[in-house]
Amino acid sequence: MGLFNKLFSGSTEEKETKTLPWIPLTKMEQLQEMETKSSTKLQVVFKHSTRCGISRMVLKQFEADYHLTENHLDMYFLDLLNYRDISNEIAVKFQLMHESPQLLVIKNGEAVAYESHGGINSLDLSNFI
Repeated sequence: MGLFNKLFSGSTEEKETKTLPWIPLTKMEQLQEMETKSSTKLQVVFKHSTRCGISRMVLKQFEADYHLTENHLDMYFLDLLNYRDISNEIAVKFQLMHESPQLLVIKNGEAVAYESHGGINSLDLSNFI
């Protein structure tokens, strides 16, 4: 009966949602800035396809499990559908094959770790700080 009540009770109860300190990655110039800043602060890029259910699921899980702050790292969010050229440049610059979703960890100008799909949520970012 509990499930039935949740579906049809008209409850306005909402789940608590986290808002991560995302920095929209929308300009090529940001890649150089990111590379430079990576010598003093960890830089992370989440490449997301807004039309992909798997990418959406992985993003939600990543956000739910995220526990670091802006003091630890910079979090960049790349919308692959609108900024595919930036994704292509990331692949060239850091010598990585494009995948979606994909998480890149950049330290001292190099991609020190990356994962895609379900592997994203098994990557412990605190190991790189």
